[in-house]
Amino acid sequence: MQFVCRYGTPDGRIMSQVQQGNDESAVRRELERQGFHIFEVRPRGVPFQIKMPWSGRRKRMPLDEFMAFNQELAALLRAGLPLMQSLDLMLERMEDSHLADVLGEIRDRVKSGEELSEAFASFGDLFPPLYAASLKAGERSGELESVLRRFIRYLKLLISARKRVVSALVYPMVLIGLSFAMMAIMAIYVVPSFSRFYSDLDAELPAITQITLAVSFWLRDNVLWLLGFLVIGGFLLKRWGATDAGRKALDHLRLQIPLVGGIFHQFALSEFCRSLSTLVAGGIPLVSGLETATGAVGNFYIGEKIRPCIDEVRQGQAFHDALDRAEVFPKISIDMIKVGEATGSLDEMLSSVSDFFDERVETKVQRLLTLVEPIMLIVMGAIIALLLISIYLPMFGAMNQVG
Repeated sequence: MQFVCRYGTPDGRIMSQVQQGNDESAVRRELERQGFHIFEVRPRGVPFQIKMPWSGRRKRMPLDEFMAFNQELAALLRAGLPLMQSLDLMLERMEDSHLADVLGEIRDRVKSGEELSEAFASFGDLFPPLYAASLKAGERSGELESVLRRFIRYLKLLISARKRVVSALVYPMVLIGLSFAMMAIMAIYVVPSFSRFYSDLDAELPAITQITLAVSFWLRDNVLWLLGFLVIGGFLLKRWGATDAGRKALDHLRLQIPLVGGIFHQFALSEFCRSLSTLVAGGIPLVSGLETATGAVGNFYIGEKIRPCIDEVRQGQAFHDALDRAEVFPKISIDMIKVGEATGSLDEMLSSVSDFFDERVETKVQRLLTLVEPIMLIVMGAIIALLLISIYLPMFGAMNQVG
């Protein structure tokens, strides 16, 4: 599991970072063994979330709002306002009371002498590690405003890529949902209504009609149980999916889905490359950037496959060789990263690799759209034709007997 740790160093600094460990006590003992004074250790939650006081749950902070927050902060800093005055102005204009509480605490931490990056890192389950790491790079270089601009560009590209993928997948999902809804209505309400008519015919029903009626009656009699099972199953699946093992298994399964699995795979690789490019361009060392970028990957399975690269690079292995052994990147992207590593332009090459994956995702999405519609129409037509044949076949038999 991952834990957000806030601790004090022997030289008086307050640090926040994400640590791996079996449980909270083990992480705490390890940090104490290294001579740190522990302030807080808590399980890492879902990024971009704000706790709701009445429910105990957390509300996702939309990426659009987070980008607007950073755009405003960058504009105030570019205008020459000091950081504290910028935070005060933003706090006065903040409409969301929960965001205002978080920003108020961040302002207080900065006022007490804490760095802005450390203040944001202390809310490890509210903001992505990539953000705190970017801020730290800006503070070290004295170019906080330019680093914020770079992070905003990263968010714009990420939001744009996500919107393209989601908007492209909405139509197939709606089409599939409507198809199942229409077939369920026919099976539960339309088909059973013919049973009384069949009984008046006093004729032996064809096997296909008997099967259709049996399935329809079972669905009608057990629809509430079936819905209850789906709701409970969905709840349990969601709870299991919140664990590391569940997330890894479900994300791996998501990659195996026909037609769309490759889209999810390449989008996760694009996220990783874009995040790492942003960090390396901001002056973050490669190993530290890998630790942060790996945690920023939306697909947990892909992130865990890349994670061993961190230790290999730390031990002196070439970055492209470590990625090649992870067996999640295509050969052409490994070659591109190798060139970037050799020429000292790794950040630019990672950005190019991310663009490459984005283009492939968009191409695959367009192909998916051209395939899904005719396939769904054929499947829907075949199922509806089968239902109609099973309904009307006894009538044709009765008409032949009368004739």
